[in-house]
Amino acid sequence: MPEEGQLMGGGPKYDFDAIRGIQAGREFYVAMCPLKTIPKLFIFNDYDIPPELRSQRILRESRIPAIKDYILNNPKDYTFSSLTASVDGNMTFIPAPSLGKDGKLGRIYIDMDARLLINDGQHRRKAIEEALKEKPELGREMISVVFFQDEGLKRSQQMFSDLNKNAVKPTKSLNILYDHRDEFYRFIVDLANSLEIFRGRVEMEKTTLSNRSTKAFTLNGISDASLKLLGLGKTKKITKKDEGLITNFWKTVSENISEWQMLIKKEIPPSELRKNFVNTNTNLLNALGIAGRIIIQEFPNEWEIKLQSLKKIDWSRDAPEWDRRLMVNGQMQKQLIGIELAANIIITKCGLSLSPIRQKIEDKL
Repeated sequence: MPEEGQLMGGGPKYDFDAIRGIQAGREFYVAMCPLKTIPKLFIFNDYDIPPELRSQRILRESRIPAIKDYILNNPKDYTFSSLTASVDGNMTFIPAPSLGKDGKLGRIYIDMDARLLINDGQHRRKAIEEALKEKPELGREMISVVFFQDEGLKRSQQMFSDLNKNAVKPTKSLNILYDHRDEFYRFIVDLANSLEIFRGRVEMEKTTLSNRSTKAFTLNGISDASLKLLGLGKTKKITKKDEGLITNFWKTVSENISEWQMLIKKEIPPSELRKNFVNTNTNLLNALGIAGRIIIQEFPNEWEIKLQSLKKIDWSRDAPEWDRRLMVNGQMQKQLIGIELAANIIITKCGLSLSPIRQKIEDKL
């Protein structure tokens, strides 16, 4: 725990258990800090300072509630990576007496009047502050902080760049696969592993498929399309009725698209299906979800019969139905309007008239 005290002269200090290391010829320290000290330790750059005079980006307040709720909603199961900070002031590491002067384990002492600036983790720091207001008992928990000696604005800006430019966000498919808290995502993973058309044919990690991939669908494609089937823009807690509807919908669709049946029977490889047809592409899956929701709303007791008309649709990539909707000059397009226009084709092929709203979308063609 940090303590005030007259340590090594010079005034009150914070002190933490820490590990000493060397990186790029510079000594740095990894310390264990109680959450309650984090808001007091670190400051942000002023908002009105121009970017060239700041060492980090401006805090985006819109990101804070989601991170705060993540802490509060998962008090026994949240995970935070280390904060990284520069110390503009006196910072001293004293090894444990039993390890001698070259020991790597000990305590770090930082003057309380030193200026500590976060190089990575400012949104986590603010979310911790907000979470502590609602649940002060979290203050006893710890987070690791990597401390570097401040070497001026230029070095701090370079640290921010180095820490962020090589960071790669996990793909949406991988987030779905690994997020065990989200009930909808858990259901989608189970669906991908159990429904005959999807089982063994879903790319669980990537959001795109290479020409040589042995998969036909992506996990994020199935997820997005299922959300559209429910009329949702983002995940929520779903009911057993929702799960049943999604499962039955994709089962019915698979029974009425001949190429999908060929895939199940191993009469066509996924690569050939992707090359020559549109009906496994994520955009088309989304169009199916949109159309499915409208068909089910209009015919709640007969929608499965209506979907039998999917057999009549030419799913070839060069079919005129998809020109300027999903396909432009032979290339698949990734535009929301294209997905909506493709949904119109499915709706009308299944025997429904376009609503005034859907007709306005059609008129944009």
